[in-house]
Amino acid sequence: IDLTQEYVDVGQVLCTWVKLAHQVQLQQGSALAMPFEDASFHGAVMCHVGMNIADKQTLFKEVWRVLKPGAYFGVYDVMQTGVGDLTYPVPWAAQAQNSELVAPEYYLQALAQAGFQVQAQNTRAEFALTFFQALQEKLAANGGPPPLGLHLLMQESTALKVNNMIENIAAGRIAPIEMIAQKL
Repeated sequence: IDLTQEYVDVGQVLCTWVKLAHQVQLQQGSALAMPFEDASFHGAVMCHVGMNIADKQTLFKEVWRVLKPGAYFGVYDVMQTGVGDLTYPVPWAAQAQNSELVAPEYYLQALAQAGFQVQAQNTRAEFALTFFQALQEKLAANGGPPPLGLHLLMQESTALKVNNMIENIAAGRIAPIEMIAQKL
C-alpha cells in the first residue's frame, strides 16, 4: 500500500518486469485507514514510512487491525537516536517541518499500545553508513547512477540528500532502526 498512486503504478510495472506481477498486489491507500478487512494478512513490513507519519499510534493500531493473531510486523525506519538539529534536506523531507522523526522509545510505546509485543530491535547505523559509502563509490566508478535507483525519486537533489543522510547518521542524530513485533 502506498499513498501515492504514481508509486503504485511504477511498482506494478517493476513487478511485471521481474515476473512477480501474479504474486504481488500493490494498492493505493492511506496506512492510517487501510482498505482491507480485519485480520486479512499473515504478516506486514513497513519500510521508510514512519518518518512521514506523525500519528504513529493510529498507524500501528491500523496495522494491528489488518493482521491475523500471532502475525509478525517488521518495521525499518529512520529514527531519532541523538540530540541536535538534522541537516536538511534528507531523502524523506526537504525541511524539519516535513519530518516526523521520533526516538525508538516512541515506536516501542506506540506498538505496545496497539497490542504488539516487540520481539527484537536493532540499530542499523553502521550498515547504513557502509551502504551509502558503497553507493557513492559505485556512482563514482560508473560515472553516474544506474538506470533504476533513488535518484529517480529525488532527482537533482539526490547527492545532497544522501550526503546529509550520511552526515546525520555519522553524527549520531539518526539511525535506521529495525523492529520485529508480534500481534498478541
